[in-house]
Amino acid sequence: MAVMPRRMPGTIVLLALAALAVWAGVWWIQPAAKPDTFVGPPRSGYTLRDFTLWAYADDGTPSFRLKAPYLQRREGDDSLYLNAPHFYLPPAHNAPGEPWTGQSDYGWVSADGNVLKLQGKVHMHRKPFGSTPFGDIQTSDVTAWPKQNRVATDAHALMKQGAATLSGTGLRANLDSQHLELLHDVHGFYPPSKH
Repeated sequence: MAVMPRRMPGTIVLLALAALAVWAGVWWIQPAAKPDTFVGPPRSGYTLRDFTLWAYADDGTPSFRLKAPYLQRREGDDSLYLNAPHFYLPPAHNAPGEPWTGQSDYGWVSADGNVLKLQGKVHMHRKPFGSTPFGDIQTSDVTAWPKQNRVATDAHALMKQGAATLSGTGLRANLDSQHLELLHDVHGFYPPSKH
């Protein structure tokens, strides 16, 4: 039977303590592990097909309505992405007038519902009311603030109101006050008034 020298257990304990000290030193001086930055492709929180969406202002009055064949809500930003939306922008509460309706190629709604982007070709129409003739706007890439009933685009716009026609680049409009402004390269046709 072999006899273990008396110093062997002490040596083993010292080697174990030295290994532990080296491991603690390496752990202490090494940089912190970098977090995993891979996010991956955006995933859909949900999708809807052939839907109608009503959005309401803070006072409970309708802000806008959208109807489209496809909607996607992405996780993370909670925005809504739309294909071929048909939209309805009612006049503000107690404001006279008819709603603006129309369609665009694509659309986007911010998570809070304060911004609506109508992307691609955009056609807007308003029926006549009182002594105000119909209104028609053909443009592209419109940004709308439905709770304020304002729209804007930097693209070329063709506007018709009754027999009058205006075209220009850049449009700013307050749909409640019926104030429409073209910014650049404005051309217009007004038929002669009947006396």
